[in-house]
Amino acid sequence: MEKWLDGAPGPGAAGLDGAPGCETAQPADPRGRDGERPSPAARPGSDTRAWKDIEPGLHTEPYVFVTVPEPPPGLEPFAVIREDEGTTLVVTRDQADRAGLRYDYTAARVTLKINSSLSAIGLTAAVSRVLADAGISCNVIAGFAHDHLFVDWDRGPEAASLLRRL
Repeated sequence: MEKWLDGAPGPGAAGLDGAPGCETAQPADPRGRDGERPSPAARPGSDTRAWKDIEPGLHTEPYVFVTVPEPPPGLEPFAVIREDEGTTLVVTRDQADRAGLRYDYTAARVTLKINSSLSAIGLTAAVSRVLADAGISCNVIAGFAHDHLFVDWDRGPEAASLLRRL
């Protein structure tokens, strides 16, 4: 499902996603489905009031980021990120505690239920801007269907409330 700034697809309109500090790669050919260039309204920096269907969902469990050589057996991570320095797991704090894994950051998980396209431009930028303006750190993981934001645990309700206003 793709979203459009004016609520309906049109010639040259493009979906939205991307973010400062967490930018996604731009496609080599940024043309719309009909071969036209995206309209100026669909470009980064557009009016964030165009995001009407974000529906941020705040999860009740705290999450943590841990680094391990390999995921321990029996653990069910939300995300696994393999880097040269080690493997980062995003797991619930309860799972990390049971597995004896060390962490130093506890996060609230906010899921944007907007079903954004992986090739969309502007959503992550708009979300990051709102949270940064409020002094809330944000770590974004994009899945195929949704974007998941990890913010300081104590500021989760505030972050979700701010995002509902977009």
